[in-house]
Amino acid sequence: MVSEKVLIVYAHQSSGSFNSAAKDAAVEVLTAKGCTVEVSDLYAMKFKATATAEDITGKVKNADNFRYGEETKLAWEAGELTADITEEQRKLTEADLVIFQFPMYWFTVPAIMKGWMDRVLTLGFAFTHEKRYSQGIFKEKKAMLSFTTGSQESMFTANGINGDMNVTLWPLQNGILHYCGFQVLAPQIFWAPSHVPSEARGTMLEGWRMRMQGLLGENPLAFTPLDCFDGENGYQLKPEVHEKHAAKEFGLTVGIHLGKALPPNNQMKAGV
Repeated sequence: MVSEKVLIVYAHQSSGSFNSAAKDAAVEVLTAKGCTVEVSDLYAMKFKATATAEDITGKVKNADNFRYGEETKLAWEAGELTADITEEQRKLTEADLVIFQFPMYWFTVPAIMKGWMDRVLTLGFAFTHEKRYSQGIFKEKKAMLSFTTGSQESMFTANGINGDMNVTLWPLQNGILHYCGFQVLAPQIFWAPSHVPSEARGTMLEGWRMRMQGLLGENPLAFTPLDCFDGENGYQLKPEVHEKHAAKEFGLTVGIHLGKALPPNNQMKAGV
């Protein structure tokens, strides 16, 4: 069996953090299982977060009306993206699984990690108009979010003050990861580790270690396939798919809910 390659994109400033411990646990367990693990430690790398014309080493096509997506597509095709981007793209191309390890900031990833996504997942390399979602470029790869929250779990529920975590995760898991074709594994959420005793943090890490034993064999979260939508009609759900689902209690997914109740744990558990 060929060794699986894992890329951990890691964003925390401190090696004494819980996020660092979670990252180290992943490296240790997955390496012991025979995987090749690479870590992109974004703060240590001083990774540039802003998507600018400086990301292109050659001439830009239109300096007066600079369009990052189009210009970086041309630069990627010409081999004229900066070395920090091409190095991350190399790691991503080689990876079978990508784990994003981070503390949740303002209901999303920290700016440095969003910068990695903005700059590394370039048009042409990570997606095209034809190749996205279930037919995306990375459809043979798996990706997942592993993160800590500041709020306790009860606050991120359908009755909690922060709202349903499934809704919070939709833009990241559907709009970035699945958009690029990734099979998205259920997130690993460490609820408010800074507000629990150290034994409870140890239990959280142990749960992560246990999960990693079978991580590569897990089924991904369910998303509605691209061919269920009509490209000739503004990518609306095809009438036959809509009809087939009409009598069901829940919508298809968190985002494609058809005006129905959201399918429970759609962005947090596989097979629901």
